[in-house]
Amino acid sequence: MKTKYLLSLDGGGVRAVATVVFLKRLEEKLSIALSEKFDFFIGTSAGAIIAMGLALKGMNSEELTDLWSQRNLNKIMDNSRWDNALGLMQMSSKYDGIGKRKVLDNYFGKLCLGDAKKPVVVTSYDIEARSPVLLTSYDHPEVSAVDAGNATSAAPIYFPTAKVGERYLIDGGIVANHPVLHGYVEAKKLYPDHQIKILSIGTGLNKRPLKGKASQKWGLIGWVMHDLFGLMLESSLDHELAEGLIGQEYLRVNSAIGSVNRRLDDKSSSNLKKIKEMGESWWKNFGDSTLRLLN
Repeated sequence: MKTKYLLSLDGGGVRAVATVVFLKRLEEKLSIALSEKFDFFIGTSAGAIIAMGLALKGMNSEELTDLWSQRNLNKIMDNSRWDNALGLMQMSSKYDGIGKRKVLDNYFGKLCLGDAKKPVVVTSYDIEARSPVLLTSYDHPEVSAVDAGNATSAAPIYFPTAKVGERYLIDGGIVANHPVLHGYVEAKKLYPDHQIKILSIGTGLNKRPLKGKASQKWGLIGWVMHDLFGLMLESSLDHELAEGLIGQEYLRVNSAIGSVNRRLDDKSSSNLKKIKEMGESWWKNFGDSTLRLLN
């Protein structure tokens, strides 16, 4: 039976830098480019933007590193509307999203999903239909890469809802931050007679325990201050299901975030250094098993 290789990438804001570090190490060890080695790409939010970079533009690891540079992160998350005494009391999103679209336009320009060299799936969520959305290169070739990237990363609280055609879409992490099961099903549709091997890369798990008794008194602001969005992005159940369903043909790369800031938008040099160190630790712990899976 022939084999197809699927790359699944989680969302996680600035922590996607760890994903890029791991992919850089992987590309150094493979005899071919990542965009050539993998046959199918799926991603959520920041992971989806990396997936599009690979599928649409055949980006190498150096180009991915540039895409997720501190320079671009500063552009994506500029002009915070919360940098005042009102903070969480603001009625608008933390960032206006203008800088994010400019960065996406700089890298993807007029490309559409249908321009992908390999199948790619971008997760999102339609807030009017109250339904998950999979924007794919084969079913939605007309959707621009900029619109797809903007929609999949429109994290509530952080960025405004994105309008794509007649739909209003938000971050796919609401329903599938760890999109491996969606990717497996989609890949099986395209390649029913192939064995599917999957490399899935997370963005770290916040394992800091919350105070149960104190949480009984938390309202909206209390939950937001105690990582409500992080709880929504928890992906351990998806991992357990994928492990049981796919077995040895599936490998998950992830860890606790340790000293990395749980906030998805901490782009400070000190936090990015910790994120990069997390990515290096992943290669140390999962590099050999990844190469065995892919070879």
